[in-house]
Amino acid sequence: MLSAGKQAKAKPKTTDVLLRNAAVRLARYIRMDEYKKSRMANVLSAAGLSDSPELFTAMAIVKAAAIALCILPCLIVLPLLAPIVLFAAILVYFKEIRKADEALAAKRGKIEQELPRFVATITQELKASRDVLSMLENFKRNAGEDFAAELDILTADMRSSSYEAALTRFEARFNSPMLSDITRGLIGVLRGDDGGMYFQMLAHDMKQLELQRLKAQAMKIPPKIRVFSFAMLMCFLMTYMAIIVYEIVTSLGGMF
Repeated sequence: MLSAGKQAKAKPKTTDVLLRNAAVRLARYIRMDEYKKSRMANVLSAAGLSDSPELFTAMAIVKAAAIALCILPCLIVLPLLAPIVLFAAILVYFKEIRKADEALAAKRGKIEQELPRFVATITQELKASRDVLSMLENFKRNAGEDFAAELDILTADMRSSSYEAALTRFEARFNSPMLSDITRGLIGVLRGDDGGMYFQMLAHDMKQLELQRLKAQAMKIPPKIRVFSFAMLMCFLMTYMAIIVYEIVTSLGGMF
């Protein structure tokens, strides 16, 4: 639990401290409906951010307002820059308000890359044991940093509460279809299902999804690399052609 609660904290800058102080005061006056507040709280928690939904929203407003205040000197010195500054303030607001979703999406992507190996490990371990907590503990030692941290939280939650409830909360934090399939299978194992055939089929599907993901990454190769690949192919062809021409000339010289 101590390792799960550790978070790297860099030394804050003076401007960040001033902006946060203003955001804390503004957060008192921000009102959100329960659904939006609950959803944002889950996203912030899963993304590793400790701010409350009101404080996170207030921080985005304060940063945008700080840039928007630059309009005043622009109106005095160069009025044509005022629309550009206003547009920049709007961009900063939307960038800050989407920061938690982007961080969660990046974290979810890293975790989903490890899920095929996770499913394959569970499939093998189900042949010898049905201890779900032990499976998670064993895989955690070889998992990536982000997935290991989440498994830390999950295993700590499982020790302090119901196994099924902890797995359900783990699934809800990321809202990932792949992770939902895995947790559904683990809950079935806890309820006494065999689970072996289910995870074998799931491992096959995960492998296909992994191949599709790798193909999608290969399609994003920059065009420059393709140009170099074509140049390398031409070099190979020229090498073979030079050898063939040399052999032909040597053969003709022997005939004469």
